[in-house]
Amino acid sequence: MKNVLGDNLTLTLFGESHSDYIGATLDGLTPGIKIDDSVIKHYLSLRRPCSCMDTARVEEDEYKIISGEFNGYTTGAPLTIIIPNKNVNSNAYTDLENKARPSHADYAAYMKYHGFADYRGGGHFSGRITAPIVALGAICIDALNKKGIKIATHIYKCGNVIDKEFEKEEELDLVNNKKIPLINNLEENLEKEILKAKENKDSIGGIIETAIYNMPAGVGDPWFSSIEGKLSNSVFSIGGVKGIEFGLGFGFGEKMGSEANDEFIINNGSIKTKTNNNGGINGGITNGMPITFKCAIKPTPSIGLKQNTVDFKNNKEVELEIKGRHDPAIIRRICVVITAISAITICDLLITRYGEDYLK
Repeated sequence: MKNVLGDNLTLTLFGESHSDYIGATLDGLTPGIKIDDSVIKHYLSLRRPCSCMDTARVEEDEYKIISGEFNGYTTGAPLTIIIPNKNVNSNAYTDLENKARPSHADYAAYMKYHGFADYRGGGHFSGRITAPIVALGAICIDALNKKGIKIATHIYKCGNVIDKEFEKEEELDLVNNKKIPLINNLEENLEKEILKAKENKDSIGGIIETAIYNMPAGVGDPWFSSIEGKLSNSVFSIGGVKGIEFGLGFGFGEKMGSEANDEFIINNGSIKTKTNNNGGINGGITNGMPITFKCAIKPTPSIGLKQNTVDFKNNKEVELEIKGRHDPAIIRRICVVITAISAITICDLLITRYGEDYLK
């Protein structure tokens, strides 16, 4: 089982949904970065369940940094954070040990790990493991902010609710300070869509949009280390993400070259493009325009409706009715996770391009 992401700044994950602790380590991070407790707590709060639209499992996420920090600053040594799991209910999974929950990793994990994987709450595959990603990502977000680089993610589409796309830098600050990350005031409409699915013992997916503003031009490499490739690798490591497109994405398939091309211009002495259909990337390298991408988020696979599946130990078909505490939609809580993992990846790319001290 490989749990390491990155080149010169690496992220390592550990723990399971119902284990005593979950955690993560960032190795290669710039020494001298201030660790702001209020920033970490803020971003963790954006991930935490907070309404009837979320799971009933609420963890306080009382994190502890156990290495790589001294006197409130990073030391350059591996930065490791642990978060206790307190609000667990393993009994809800006793009857599911041998049953493949549809669209979950149960059967695939059984085949790979020969039945030794912790199945409680999804084990190491659980969305619970994203909490330490958000905690360490918050430190990277704060460091990038101090360099003028901003990252944010909002709900673009969920059911019949469609938000606007990012257009201004201030919109990133707006959604990074909202429990429900929308640019427009569509919170009530979104709640209705999600609660409708919940009342029907079902779940709902959607589309999110991420934007990264003020990235310097010239970061990334062609071919196998492109910006698209690095971000896609990170984003697809988050459970529930099933598709990604950069800039105009699949919309390019409906355009002529004359419509799709981003013409270059001089704007206040700086080289920019008139449009940003390519999402701030040419040839796998940043061109100085905002990096933008959208992700397809699948409906939460744990639903209350009866479903058909198999008992993979006894090799027979069975009926399944999932109990326990689950989100009717993960789209609200996944936004900050995508922001965090993107921030860690962007820091890795910048350290690779400019050196370990770039984020000071």
